[in-house]
Amino acid sequence: MKKTLLVLLTLLLFISGCGQKEAKQKYELTPEGIISPKVAEEIIKDTSDTVLLALKNKDAKTLSKYTHPIKGVRFTPYTYVSLENDIIFHEENMLNFFTDQNTYVWGAYDGSGFDISLTPSEYFEKFIYSKDFISPDKVGYNEVLTQSNALENQFSVYELPIVVEYCHNGTAENASLDWASLRLVFEEYENKWYLTGIIHCQWTI
Repeated sequence: MKKTLLVLLTLLLFISGCGQKEAKQKYELTPEGIISPKVAEEIIKDTSDTVLLALKNKDAKTLSKYTHPIKGVRFTPYTYVSLENDIIFHEENMLNFFTDQNTYVWGAYDGSGFDISLTPSEYFEKFIYSKDFISPDKVGYNEVLTQSNALENQFSVYELPIVVEYCHNGTAENASLDWASLRLVFEEYENKWYLTGIIHCQWTI
């Protein structure tokens, strides 16, 4: 039995490795090993804009349609993607996202360290669509447009992703410290790109 499991595990790793190699050969990569911004935009712009519009309209049906069928969608409140603390919602959860009245712990608030205990709709207002991202100041495709003091790790956590960043620069009266970005992370599965991460970025202490 152990020998059979070992053989199966080895086979899965081999298939996964072949898939990654094929993907790297398929796309134009930067020296850092990510899909180039130009190619990323060509691949994902229409899909990403559709998902963003669905978020603005709280269109759970469309969001569930674009949810990664295996990995689901990981929610990251502050730039750094935490494999231990981030919540993952799968297709059924996404379909009920705006009607779900349960409270979840989405991580910890910056500064205080207190639990982010919110319903999905409350989390949406604070850590997803906190600004009108449908009208951003700038958009980046596999480019980091904003930087806080949090670590950037999305390109190492996700598997050859396309990350689309919708950025609001902030206001002069607040010395631009009220900037915010919404990053939508997509990964390819069976030749189709799916939403697999939503990262909210803002100034952190």
